[in-house]
Amino acid sequence: MYARLSSVMFPIAAILLIGSILWGYQEHQEKNSILIKAENQYQRAFHDLNHHMNRLRGELGQTLAVSSTSQGMQRKGLVNVWRLTSQAQNEINQLPLTMLPFNKAEEFLARMNNFAYRASVRDLTKQPLSRGELTTLKSLYTKSSDINQELGKVQDAVISNRLRWMDVETAMATERNPHDNTIIDGFRAVDKKIGAYPENDWGPSSMAPTKKLSTADLTGRDLSATEIRHLAAAFLGRRGVSTQGLKVTESGGQTNFRAYTVTTDGTDRSPIQMDYTRKGGQLLWYMNPREVKSRRIDFNTARSKASQFLIRRGYPEMTPVTYDEYDHVSVFSFVRNHNGVRIYPDKMTVRVALDNGEIVGVQATDHVFAAKQMMAPGKPKMGKEQAVKGLNPDFKVQDYSLAVIRNDLQQPVLCHEFVGRINGSSYRIYMNAETGLEETIEQIPDAAKPIYRT
Repeated sequence: MYARLSSVMFPIAAILLIGSILWGYQEHQEKNSILIKAENQYQRAFHDLNHHMNRLRGELGQTLAVSSTSQGMQRKGLVNVWRLTSQAQNEINQLPLTMLPFNKAEEFLARMNNFAYRASVRDLTKQPLSRGELTTLKSLYTKSSDINQELGKVQDAVISNRLRWMDVETAMATERNPHDNTIIDGFRAVDKKIGAYPENDWGPSSMAPTKKLSTADLTGRDLSATEIRHLAAAFLGRRGVSTQGLKVTESGGQTNFRAYTVTTDGTDRSPIQMDYTRKGGQLLWYMNPREVKSRRIDFNTARSKASQFLIRRGYPEMTPVTYDEYDHVSVFSFVRNHNGVRIYPDKMTVRVALDNGEIVGVQATDHVFAAKQMMAPGKPKMGKEQAVKGLNPDFKVQDYSLAVIRNDLQQPVLCHEFVGRINGSSYRIYMNAETGLEETIEQIPDAAKPIYRT
């Protein structure tokens, strides 16, 4: 009897063992695929940054070499400087540098970008570059050479030692030996060198730099750690608003960005973290990094979970515009909807676990700081029918809305937003609702799928 039973059970056990091994291998492969994709994106952004910074130095040199009487060539050079600094800023934003002190370098690029833009759009035949502005260009040329030299050292180390950007992200997130990393040290050296430069005389062509986020601009009173602990407990849905196990620490004590960080253990002992502003007690972000091992709910359910969550938490006017999905988590981008007008600078991101619909992440910083900066949308001077005439005839419109975006001068403008496809890719095209001219065009990545109105 035992021999007969074992002859039946052994094949079943073998099949189950092989199945579990295959399942584990597939999960391992999926995780590796996600990590490789992220690493490739970081590497591409970093090498593109070096390429554009090298080209930026060349454009500055060529602009300086042009005769002062050749305003057309000067303007062309300044336009290229503006374009290249914009690309460099975009690539910096794609790198995991948010926890690094890289603000001096970002501010320097922003000032150079503003300087080049404002100088290029004015009539140089009537208002040529001043002696001070030419001195500034020479200074920028010298500084860009120094920056390229430091970035080149980092690039050489990345290539020769096969360094990984994922290690940078892990080191900064966990604070494990954050000072012992070639890439981190290299970017700190760049920022330190830029911080040591004397301030340029940017002249009339420079706008004021982009204003740093400051919690002093928010409304409300300063909250205590105890009050923040109760807010976090309510956000987590604790019964009786229990604050047991919630640890609160204050950060930014000597800066304009004073906040509290709340930590607690999650369901699988993974640390849940939240940040709140000290002034007004507004949630900046929430992250529950638990592992999501399976997908059991569909897109519509996940979208409904995200929308209902925002409504329950006091964000009733948010509408989803794009979503992405990875590692069994859906990521929805929401913007504020004011009487049918989408306010894009006022945005939030919500992450939904697809195993049970739990909200495992919220990013609300843009929403917190956008409210006081946004204008009332107003009424469009040019209608949708007129705006459509400015579109490419081959552009297939799939969705439409009025929208407020920021223009190149960081000013809010009302636009007609057209979402559609052309040449096999999806785009958002914004036509200025006052002039009818194209304000900007934005390609929608394949991963970030647009959500159409229903």
